[in-house]
Amino acid sequence: MRNSCTKVLMAVAAGLLLTGASVGPAVAAPQSAPAAPAAATMATGNITTWVQGNVRKGASTSYNIAYTVKANQQLMGVCWLTGGTVDANGISHNKWVKLSDGNYIWGGLLKGNETGGISTKC
Repeated sequence: MRNSCTKVLMAVAAGLLLTGASVGPAVAAPQSAPAAPAAATMATGNITTWVQGNVRKGASTSYNIAYTVKANQQLMGVCWLTGGTVDANGISHNKWVKLSDGNYIWGGLLKGNETGGISTKC
């Protein structure tokens, strides 16, 4: 009888191993920490200002001001392009983000990188 039980247990264990089932105690897989959202880039999406600034009709300060945004205001960015260089708030570059309403904001006003995290070039 003991031989029969051993053979049955061995057969069950072999079957479990062949199907990929575990015969040992279940152990939870370690979870990795989520990536920091500020480091992620996006094709289009919400961008956030870090200071107050002007949204313009085109990608340069020579274009008329469409409206002014406050710090920590969220906008919908569509794509980015190279435009007029701006020197402000200790930042100098020529990256502008086109907004979903067709206006433009200089990337130096945005949180994140020079394009506020928008990765699609216009």
